[in-house]
Amino acid sequence: MKKGLLVILSGPSGVGKHTLWLPLLEDKQVNLAYSISMTTRPKRFDEEHGKEYFFVSTHDFEKAIKNNQMLEYAQYCGNYYGTPKQYVDGLRNQGKNVLLEIDAQGGLQLIAEAKKHHDLAFISVFVLPPSLDDLIKRLQTRGTETIEKIANRAKVATWEVNQSNKYQYKIVNHNIDTARKELKDILLNEITRNDK
Repeated sequence: MKKGLLVILSGPSGVGKHTLWLPLLEDKQVNLAYSISMTTRPKRFDEEHGKEYFFVSTHDFEKAIKNNQMLEYAQYCGNYYGTPKQYVDGLRNQGKNVLLEIDAQGGLQLIAEAKKHHDLAFISVFVLPPSLDDLIKRLQTRGTETIEKIANRAKVATWEVNQSNKYQYKIVNHNIDTARKELKDILLNEITRNDK
C-alpha cells in the first residue's frame, strides 16, 4: 500500500481553515484523515478530548517533546500546540492522506523536516484572508476572544501572512465554496502525482 500524503494546511486564526477542509473528510476521492493535534490550552465547553484536540498538561507535552514524540510543535499565545508523530505515521501507513491544520510556525518546521528527509509525499497550503481587516472582523464576530487576544492574534497573523510564500500553494478565502474547490483540486492533483 502506498504511503499517504502529509497535507500541511496553515493560515491565521479565524481565516476559515476548519470550515474549508471539514466537508472533504467525507469525500472518498481525496481519502483524507484529520490529524488531531495535542495542546496545553484549556478545553472549550463544546470540545472533547480526542476529537478536536488531545488536551494534555504542560508537563506531559514537554515530556513528549523530550522523547522525540512530536512531528512539530510551537507555542502560541502562551500554550503548546503540536502534532503527535505516532498518530500521523499510523494513518499515513494505512494509505490515508493526513491533513494537519497547524500554525505557520509548525508548518515551516514540517516543511523543513520533509525536505531534509527527502519526503516528497507532502504538500503545503496556506489559507489567506481577503485582507487583515477582514480577518480582524471575523475574529470579533466569533465572540470567543478578548480585545487583547484579538490584538495579539492580529500581530501573529501579520507575521504568518508574511510566511505564506514558503508554502507550495496559497488560497485566498474570499468565498468558502470557491476556496474549498481550490483545495480539493490541489489535493487531487497531488494525489495523482503521488500515485505515479
